[in-house]
Amino acid sequence: MLFNSFEFLIFLVITFTAYYLPLLRRFQVSILIVASFIFYASHSPWLVLLLLGSILINAVMSSRVLMATSMREKKLWAGLGVGMNLGILVLFKYGPLLARTLRLDIATPHTVGNFLVTLPLPIGISFFTFQGISLMIDVLRQKEGDPQFIKPGSWWQYYLNTAFFKAFFPQLVAGPIMKAHDFYPQIGSKHFRDIRWEHAFCALIGGYFLKMVIADNLKDLTFWLAYPYFLKFSTTSLVALLFGYSMQIFADFAGYSLIAIGLARLFGYELMTNFREPYVSQSLSEFWRRWHISLSTWLRDYLYIPLGGNRKGPARTYVNLMIVMALGGVWHGAAWSYAVWGIYHGVGLCVERFFRGDAPSKDARPFSFVRMLLTFAFVTFGWLLFKLPNFAHVIEFLKACVTNLWLPDDAQLLAYIAVYSLPVIAYHLFNRIEVTERVRLRVRTAAYGVCLFFLLLNSGSPGAFIYFQF
Repeated sequence: MLFNSFEFLIFLVITFTAYYLPLLRRFQVSILIVASFIFYASHSPWLVLLLLGSILINAVMSSRVLMATSMREKKLWAGLGVGMNLGILVLFKYGPLLARTLRLDIATPHTVGNFLVTLPLPIGISFFTFQGISLMIDVLRQKEGDPQFIKPGSWWQYYLNTAFFKAFFPQLVAGPIMKAHDFYPQIGSKHFRDIRWEHAFCALIGGYFLKMVIADNLKDLTFWLAYPYFLKFSTTSLVALLFGYSMQIFADFAGYSLIAIGLARLFGYELMTNFREPYVSQSLSEFWRRWHISLSTWLRDYLYIPLGGNRKGPARTYVNLMIVMALGGVWHGAAWSYAVWGIYHGVGLCVERFFRGDAPSKDARPFSFVRMLLTFAFVTFGWLLFKLPNFAHVIEFLKACVTNLWLPDDAQLLAYIAVYSLPVIAYHLFNRIEVTERVRLRVRTAAYGVCLFFLLLNSGSPGAFIYFQF
């Protein structure tokens, strides 16, 4: 059930109506839990059992952490909970990769290797697993005076809240990754009159426009980046295709995040902002403060800082950066190309830190545009490993960029990529244009009208969100 399908619209209307019926107000959390299970079952009916198991593990283990009387006992239960979350993630997501890497027998039935490669990949497993780990660590860190996750005698309510936290359908399959200490305090009775309609509709219109008009149209163009199709294109066309894919992956994922934020607001919940114009970043560190913010802050709070961050000297800082980025790369997919993508960014961050330190120099402003272009080029080149996970195909693409220099350009392809990329470029530059707030408001209002117009008239062929595979 895709967000951009008619079935989802019917599902949303029914859920929204039941949720705000006065007679059912005290069952609001339960209504959203049931709706979320139905939503997930539309993708993978039998894997709802895995989601239920994950919820039960996290509810039981986190409640044991909260009720433990000593820090040693709390750490024991938290460690077990984190380990069980990671075990589920490794088994279902990385089982096939491990089987092939270890050269296990995958052809013979009833062998370990065959079992691992036949396991289904549950959509959203990376997201709801990371939220479970967040819950374990947040309850371990909870201090007196913090919002309480559980109260004596309310275990059933705590279980429902945990199920709601992990299964809330707007962000279930592709985030934003919510942290427990941000979400649990929001749980409570919601009223129709309190809906922030303007904020919800702006997020929904912007999100659907980015997905259905920009990403879905670009996907039919960047299809030619696949091997062996790209071999017939000129160097200029190849660069344009890669540029278009960079625009597409942003529009697709940022679009999903905005839709999730808008849907959550309809039910009275706030999800964190996941993108802040990442392609105008002037450094890689700034890029990761703007791109997939829920993941980058998760990795910072629950991995980079516990590893020591930058508090233990330069050498340890570089090691920590490489560990975090490599694991962040593997999080994206069960293929070594994703690990290489993470290492690629890790090396970039280390080199940048070595030459620039903790912050850019004060006299670097005249070169800001150059830094922005270099950062964008670095990031965009890295997307090749997403589009072409086979290393051999990446090499062939690079060879084609050199050997196809004199082939004729595909003018129509270049024009379409330019047209569908322009809104993404405008989105990134809008807040950097110095105008009065009155003018900015008028332009923004007109822009939403244009987005709605093109949604009705120029949506591309429906396609799954890119980050569903993660």
